[in-house]
This record gives sequence, C-alpha cells and structure tokens, in this order.
Amino acid sequence: MAGLTSMMNIGREMEKKLTSVGIESPGELMEAGAKNAFLRLKQKYPNVCLVHLYTLEGAIHNVPYNSLPEDRRKELKEFSDFLKK
Repeated sequence: MAGLTSMMNIGREMEKKLTSVGIESPGELMEAGAKNAFLRLKQKYPNVCLVHLYTLEGAIHNVPYNSLPEDRRKELKEFSDFLKK
C-alpha cells in the first residue's frame, strides 16, 4: 500500500502531521477531502497556513499546489480566512 509521501506535494513532515490527526493513507486523505483534513490539522497545529491547504488539495488532485485553478484557490482561501475568524 502506498504511503502519503507517494502523493504529490506530501513530504515526510506533512505525512507525520496527517498521521497524527488520523489520516494515514492516500485513500483516507481523498475521502476526508482537503478542507476537512486542513481543519483537523488546524486544530492540532494552529500554525498551518493556506499553503498547507493548497498542498492537500494538490495532493488529492495530483497537481503541484501552485498549479491549482484560480477559482479553486480563491475558494480555499475564503475557507482559510473563515477559519481565522
């Protein structure tokens, strides 16, 4: 079974963080979705930022995080900003 680091954008540090919040495989990350996974990370690691959210979204869709479509980046930024309130 492939580990989280087999996904685009996911390095060892992100893998450790995801595992610590109960996301242990690519399938579990895809099932959780980027927003849910980010929310779980944010609760345990308050310093995660918008780039982490982009990283998760890119991993799920197998694209570099900085190549996400503009409309999706905008939607994710709005979600991240909402969590700051």
